[in-house]
Order: sequence, then C-alpha cells, then structure tokens
Amino acid sequence: MGKSKYKAIDLFAGIGGIRMGFDQAFGKDIETIFVSEIDTPARKTYQANYADTFEIAGDITSITASEVPDFDICLAGFPCQAFSLAGNRKGFEDSYKGRARGTLFFDTLRICTERENKPKVIFCENVKGLPIHDKGRTLSIILNSLREDGYVPFYKILNSKNFGVPQNRERIYIVAFREDIAPSSFNFPTHAGEKKTIADILDPAPISAKYYLSDVYVETLRRHRARHESLGNGFGYEIRPLDSIAGAIVCGGMGRERNLIIDHREHSMTPVTNIKGEINKEDIRKMTPREWARLQGFPESFVLPLSDTQHYKQFGNSVTIPVIKAIAEQIKAVLDNAQ
Repeated sequence: MGKSKYKAIDLFAGIGGIRMGFDQAFGKDIETIFVSEIDTPARKTYQANYADTFEIAGDITSITASEVPDFDICLAGFPCQAFSLAGNRKGFEDSYKGRARGTLFFDTLRICTERENKPKVIFCENVKGLPIHDKGRTLSIILNSLREDGYVPFYKILNSKNFGVPQNRERIYIVAFREDIAPSSFNFPTHAGEKKTIADILDPAPISAKYYLSDVYVETLRRHRARHESLGNGFGYEIRPLDSIAGAIVCGGMGRERNLIIDHREHSMTPVTNIKGEINKEDIRKMTPREWARLQGFPESFVLPLSDTQHYKQFGNSVTIPVIKAIAEQIKAVLDNAQ
C-alpha cells in the first residue's frame, strides 16, 4: 500500500464497523496499522473482511503503548463498563492517574497519550445512556480526562434512522481533537441518505423456513407478553410493519423477537430445524443476519463466515456505518484544514 495521509488504529474493533465508516469517508487517505479485539468469533469475521498483513491483537489491557506504532487517528468503540473513581489519592497499583481501570476507556487514553507523538484525533462510540450514567459523572470523567491529556472533546447523540437505514438506534459519538489542531466548534451531521423502511432491506424471496417461527413458539411469545402485561410490564415480542422501521438491534443479539415481521412471500412450510409444532401460518418470521447487516448499513459485499447466532450478536454489537461515515467526513475536513 502507498503512503496514506493518515494512519489509524482500531481498538475494541468488533467486526470493523467503525473502520469501515472511516474507510468510506477517507478513501485512500487512511491506512489502518493496528487492530485490537478480544472476542475470537469477532476476530474471524474481521479477518474475513479485511486483508491486513498484521495479526489482530487481543486483550487491550495487556498491550503497552510502545507496542502500537505511531498513528494519527484512534477509533475506539469501547464497552460501557462501570465508570468509577478509584479515589482522590494516587498510588493504586492497578490504576491509571488514580482512576479505577475497570473502565476500558482509560486503556484507550493510555495507548494514545503515553507516547511522544500523540494522535491528532480520538473517536469513540457508546450507548446513548452514557451522559446520564452515574448522574452524569461518567461522561464528565471521560471529557475531563481527554482535556487533561491535551484534547478538545465534542459529543452528540445521533439516531441511525436519520442516516439512510430503517433502525431506531440512538448512540453517543465523541470526537476529541488534539489541542494544537482543534477547531473552535465541530459540526456533527444530523442526517444523511434517504429515509428507508424495513421493506427496503428485505432479502429476496424465498426466505429459508428456518427464519419462520413455529406456531408453538408464537403462542409461547403471546402468553409471555400477556403475563408481563398483566403485571404492568412492557416486555414482549413486537411485529414491525414493513413500512416502518426496526427497533434497535441490541448487544448480544438478543431482542430478535422485538423485530419480528410478517412476510407473506413464498417460502417453504417444511421445517429445516428441529421445532415444536409446525411453521406458523401467519407468516411471522425473524429477520435474517443479512437483513440485520443492512439495518446497520453494511455493504452487500460484507462476508458473513460464521453461524447465524454469532452474526446476530456481532451486528447487534456493531455500529451503523452511514452514521460513522458522515461524522468521519467532518473529521477529515478538520484534519485536512490543519495540514
């Protein structure tokens, strides 16, 4: 590969969603030189889609800053664990600047700042509840830590449904520029692409019978929801109209029952897996992993090498590519201007 203008590292990389958005925005001007991901199945999907010449690194807590080559952009979709202060006094053996290391955000910061050449920008994505977590103290710690280490942070909550995918998914995005190149303000995009509905992302028929629920399972879901509703709870399955949008596909791949659809198109009524009862005659089915990929804006060329279970989990944990791309385009404008 020729010399790219910007070098990037991909931490908590998952299946490479954040990287993909930046690759789309920066084109040949970006080169990923280091990747870290602890989950073995996620690494397999990542490797099936990116032809890197280096090995994917594992547990970030065991990686020293000196092991990571110099880079300009840090991509970090760090997990939202409990953010807490270790106390006012320093000296804790397993701490970073006196703060508990139970939060992987500080490992991101450590890799970025314990070096002579600090990166130009740090990009983070997290759950929308981050600003209210621990009464706002969690986000405050993150932003103040970035400032203490010489960065100017900006953040905004954006909804995927405004970026050309039919998914109601709110996430917080944090962009921190190194002080010497930081703009006085940063304009997060509010929308991109055309609005879509579930009907726009469906697989062509016929859909495999394995995605259609059994009549026994449908009845179980109905009883389950009725029981919860009688207790005043809102838990239950949900059938989404094809002319509407999906609810957020969630971490761990759970919640497939929250995004059921009715698909009357041709399909076999002969089960291909062991089910109780028979395939329901109402044509209720769960979405396929490829449809979940489209809900996140992944291209058709994205390879799905593993089981359905793994891919539901991976897409639920991933990011919405068009949102990342739109933010990355704004970041590129700032960086190019600072050259």
